[in-house]
Amino acid sequence: MPRPLVRRSLVALFALGAWLFGARADAASPVLGGVSPRGGQRGAEHVVVFSGARLKDAQEVLFFAPGFTVTKLEAIGETQVKATVKIAADCRLGEHAVRVRTASGLSELRTFWVGALPVVQEKEPNSDFNAPQKIPLNVTVVGVVDYEDVDYFAVECKKGQRLSAEIEGMRLGTTLFDPYVAILDSKRFELAASDDSPLLGQDAAASIVVPADGTYIVQVRESAYGGNGACAYRLHVGTFPRPLAVVPAGGKAGEEVTVRFLGDPSGELAQKVKLPAKVGEKFRAFARDAGGISPSGIPFRVSEVGNVVEAEPNDTHATATRAELPLALNGVIDKKGDVDHFRFKAKRGQTYDVHCYARRLGSPLDSVMTISNFNGGALISNDDAIGPDSYFRWTVPADGEYVLTITDHLGQGGPTYFYRVEFTEVKPVVTLGIPKVALYSQERQTVSVPRGNRMATLVSASRANFGGELVLGADNLPVGVTLHAENVASNLDLVPVVFEAAATAPVAGKLAHITARHADPKHAKIASKWRQSADLVFGAPGQSIYWKNEFDRAAIAVTNEVPYSIRIVEPKAPLVQNGAMGLKIVVERKPGFTGPITIFPLFNPPGVSSASSAAIPAGATETTLPMNAAPSAQVRKWKTAVLAVATVGNGPVWVSSQLATIEIAPPFVTFAMERASAEQGKETEVFCRIKHNAPFAGPAKVKLVGLPFKATTAEATITKDTKELAFKVTVDRTSPPGQHRNIFCQVVVMKDGEPVLHNVGGTELRIDVPIVKVAPKAPVVPVAVKPPPAVKPVVKRLTRLERLRLEQEERERLAAGGAPAPKPAPKKYSPV
Repeated sequence: MPRPLVRRSLVALFALGAWLFGARADAASPVLGGVSPRGGQRGAEHVVVFSGARLKDAQEVLFFAPGFTVTKLEAIGETQVKATVKIAADCRLGEHAVRVRTASGLSELRTFWVGALPVVQEKEPNSDFNAPQKIPLNVTVVGVVDYEDVDYFAVECKKGQRLSAEIEGMRLGTTLFDPYVAILDSKRFELAASDDSPLLGQDAAASIVVPADGTYIVQVRESAYGGNGACAYRLHVGTFPRPLAVVPAGGKAGEEVTVRFLGDPSGELAQKVKLPAKVGEKFRAFARDAGGISPSGIPFRVSEVGNVVEAEPNDTHATATRAELPLALNGVIDKKGDVDHFRFKAKRGQTYDVHCYARRLGSPLDSVMTISNFNGGALISNDDAIGPDSYFRWTVPADGEYVLTITDHLGQGGPTYFYRVEFTEVKPVVTLGIPKVALYSQERQTVSVPRGNRMATLVSASRANFGGELVLGADNLPVGVTLHAENVASNLDLVPVVFEAAATAPVAGKLAHITARHADPKHAKIASKWRQSADLVFGAPGQSIYWKNEFDRAAIAVTNEVPYSIRIVEPKAPLVQNGAMGLKIVVERKPGFTGPITIFPLFNPPGVSSASSAAIPAGATETTLPMNAAPSAQVRKWKTAVLAVATVGNGPVWVSSQLATIEIAPPFVTFAMERASAEQGKETEVFCRIKHNAPFAGPAKVKLVGLPFKATTAEATITKDTKELAFKVTVDRTSPPGQHRNIFCQVVVMKDGEPVLHNVGGTELRIDVPIVKVAPKAPVVPVAVKPPPAVKPVVKRLTRLERLRLEQEERERLAAGGAPAPKPAPKKYSPV
């Protein structure tokens, strides 16, 4: 069964003329292009400038996480908003998602980074190693790498002190910037350097234990000596720990877990980590000691199972670390060729999802995972399933003991090659989100609902480990907003959802939880989660996505009233299989608004297609969206909606129709058509046998379509009792000869005063060239022919030049004492 298509939105900008629509002149949604500065220190207050377009009516800076208080908000014209932001002392370190909400809508998602250290600005010139910018320890330097720029920073350190440098460049989500960081001594010897890393992506971190008192230089540049004015960075320099691995790499929700941080130059760090109470919550573990706290954390799993950590030696079945299911197995492939073994018991018929989390947590491990019988014999294995990480679903074949082994695909290893293998029971789960309508774009990834109006979106529902219909719901919607959606059919994973705002709804925004439950209350409870992402940095090669932000709630806002709304005129008649219809859409305009409007389909039922758009011209009040149903279109009543966009003031404004019902039905009649043939200039009949699938009132019109050039017939009518029909077809003398296929009938049945168009039957017409009779020819009588007379040879005489040549030869012969030559006989030639 075909799935409905997510159609890409095309925003057309139309000229509206010189009129203004009062307070609605700036009704278009905002655009957020940049945030400056890109971050700030927690526990401090910062002035943050948000830049873009259509920001004049800004009302709120919407952060996705707690810890931020906006104490002042000021719009500076159309392109900037200045906000005074106080960051709580306990605000989570690292990346935070943020949007600007205006009275007209929601901006794109951008990010703001929170650090633990005070901020200093890069000061040029600092591109000479011998004249670096001097900075104190434990600061965050905010700077820019321009083309071929190399920035040097000097710090004073004591022997035995840890010196760490970590950069946020690509992770700022601004541009394609691949930074390089190095720590050098005063003699320019490189003590540590980093480009890309599994933990930090294209960003870098370097850390050393200072070998002697003195000045040390931190170098920052683009890895290929590129750069431009957009290559901003936040460089953390200080005595903080910078581990690259953590064991265990997760824990049971709500518990306090003792972990070991690995990969720091000062050695292993042990500390306790308190986990959130909710399974699956996005969480990172931050290492801290007397030197400070790491600027960014290591991804840490919050799961429903406890831990077991490998105990070396565990390189064989006999020495395998013992465990009990369900749980998570944690360890490190700490040297080349290392293979870790875990031994456990399992009962026949138990089924587990077995995930190895390594690269997804920032480990360099390329895992290969295998389950074997304890006494030998591999049962199941996997290398790459989710990126380089391994995964399989395993059903225990018999009661007994089993061994899980894990190693690196290339036999590599080291102190940071950590992993976590989770055995979890198979449970139903549904993942919801708004599908992307444009590649690498955030277009229509939020929902802005004008007061007294509607806005719609598609919601995807990806089921795992169950089937059946789903019922959608929502928590934390803005006041005055209601959600309208039909159940997600069991064979679909997309459904149109309409959000409607009351005319009195306050202009405000919320981060809402969209939920799903099984339509059958007897069905086991399913876990529902929202997953959406904003692509922030992408580009060559292959237009890869280098940095994105994933979030777990939908941004929904109520906006100012807009000057138009649209409505589907719900059809009374069905759209039949292999038929067509025009979906009527009408617009209600407020006084003064006459601009053109473009209509886009949002959702087509399975087997139904439609035009990609329809136009409502300036001043007009309606249009028709053509729709067609395939012969296999799924029969039932469906809910659908359409979107509309118009230029209001200085930008596009979107609204939607209500959820309207379209019925897909079997055809009222089907035709079986016989083939026909005729000569040019003659007549023939196309005979049809009619099968009635459903009764209809009154006569139905029937046309024979697809006839070749100048082949004609008259329109016919049938009733609910007509069993046969013959079309008399006249073929013109100039109609093209040959086999003409794709001839069928169009039947128009009237239902509740509306036409129901059917395309039925199918046949072919052969046109022949008339045979022309030719009179027989008279017999041919042989005629005697006399032979030609004999031709006498023609004597050819010598030319003058030939005679002169012969006379010369004769003189030369006589002068040499030779005898006179005999005279040549004349040459004889036969005529040609």
